[in-house]
Amino acid sequence: MEATANTAEIKLRHVETDVLIPKMLREKAKELCAEKVEAFNHCCKDSGFFMVFKCREENSALKECLTVHYKDPVLFEECKQEYIKEKLEFERTGTPAKSRKQKLPASM
Repeated sequence: MEATANTAEIKLRHVETDVLIPKMLREKAKELCAEKVEAFNHCCKDSGFFMVFKCREENSALKECLTVHYKDPVLFEECKQEYIKEKLEFERTGTPAKSRKQKLPASM
């Protein structure tokens, strides 16, 4: 059984398509908009209580960048395929992706 053949046949549950895959999409969008996220965080730290008023420009730029990526069907499909691959790997091994990604210490 080939993993690439299974990815087209897999039926995803409602929670996977509406919650888990969009969560991956948000994480990827944050990575893609890292510069704007950093600018907004820096502005908020510097402005303190008045960040609502002082950081409007940074907030708008961040929202625009994130929205572009949230609505990108290619990125959604990429996240969906990545999720399916992780799901198949979990079904095969029984080990969650987070556990597989942890590295062994160099001293071992």
